[in-house]
Amino acid sequence: MQYRLGFLGAGNMAEAIATAAIRKNVLAPGQMIASDPTDARRELFNKMGIATTTNNQDVIQNAAQILIAVKPQVMQQAAADLGASATSEQIVISIMAGVSSAKLGAAIAAGGSKNATPRVIRVMPNTPLMVGKGMAGVCLGAHARPGDEALTLELFGAGGEVVVVDEAKIDAITAVSGSGPAYVFYLAEAMERAAKELGLTREATLLVRQTILGSAMLLAESSDSAAELRRKVTSPGGTTEAAIKHFDGNKSTEVIVNAIKAAEKRSKELGA
Repeated sequence: MQYRLGFLGAGNMAEAIATAAIRKNVLAPGQMIASDPTDARRELFNKMGIATTTNNQDVIQNAAQILIAVKPQVMQQAAADLGASATSEQIVISIMAGVSSAKLGAAIAAGGSKNATPRVIRVMPNTPLMVGKGMAGVCLGAHARPGDEALTLELFGAGGEVVVVDEAKIDAITAVSGSGPAYVFYLAEAMERAAKELGLTREATLLVRQTILGSAMLLAESSDSAAELRRKVTSPGGTTEAAIKHFDGNKSTEVIVNAIKAAEKRSKELGA
């Protein structure tokens, strides 16, 4: 094969994965190829030194591993293309939310006779991958072989942290870390609104962003748990305690936990 990795789809996530791979010396630009129908996306990848094409078959026939980075709604077309040309020696990596390895594998197998048992690696990344602070859950499909996940772990490790799990846990990972950035942004929205209602104007956005960034870094680098870090900033009778009591009085913890459970439930529904 001419290329080590081929992308079906050259969107933002594919760009983030390719950028991290180059930055961390996992792959050189010349070892990758990407297909996309959009001129602007192909031009961007070309500027990175990555070969591009409008034809999925150019990628499938020339890359040892294929990363599907398209929306789940167009999964059938990508699977049909793979079924027509992919062989049993190629590894298929999918970052499509809600598409199980079994469902993708069956769609690929239905597309042709060359690959009846596709070697699928399923990944659930999140958007902080775009800034090198991503979190990804990785699982092996039924027909993947030991070691098939090696390049996947390097790719997503280059863009953040990775955990390898059984696929039964992927829906939970989707709910916690896959959708997780949106929960943080939701909190940021509320904090900015409160800041403005309290009379802060231009300072509001900076105050909120830096507070969330600093708190995340403290949580990541401290040996203390989240609960302990919260306790340390909550002085008895102080301002923080007043806010925490309001959260507790309105059962905010239960709201958050139940929201994440709702996300997991929806992930399972989409997978089915």
